[in-house]
Amino acid sequence: MNRYCLDTSAYIEFLRDESRAVAAIDSASWIGFPTIALGELYTGFSLRRKHHEQEAARLRDFLAHPVVEAIPVDNQVAHEYGHLVAELRRAGAPLPANDIWIAACAARTSSVVLTRDSHFTRIARVGCVVLRADSPLPPRYQSGE
Repeated sequence: MNRYCLDTSAYIEFLRDESRAVAAIDSASWIGFPTIALGELYTGFSLRRKHHEQEAARLRDFLAHPVVEAIPVDNQVAHEYGHLVAELRRAGAPLPANDIWIAACAARTSSVVLTRDSHFTRIARVGCVVLRADSPLPPRYQSGE
């Protein structure tokens, strides 16, 4: 059974009807949606005001699906985050902070990160499925790290 922790990029690929993202999400027995990724999406929605309500409603519908669960940042996620940051620093392989938080959510929930960002492969303790790493996200969804 597939347990996925969604990165923002995977949800966007799903919205775009990208076949690998749709197939992975449709086959999942459980989908965790980190609040960090939700924050990134709401930032994108707010910056692109034209379809803000439509996009937010679509996200609410996705989150209401029985296999989808929002993953809050709690003490256990923070503990995982600390371990991951230390491991990455020792390895000389820093990543964007939000992506480490998402990986910490995956570690906490024993799930695999579903993403388009291949840098998640540098996190040894967390598995990932990279959908595709060949095209940039639209500017409205890029984080400001």
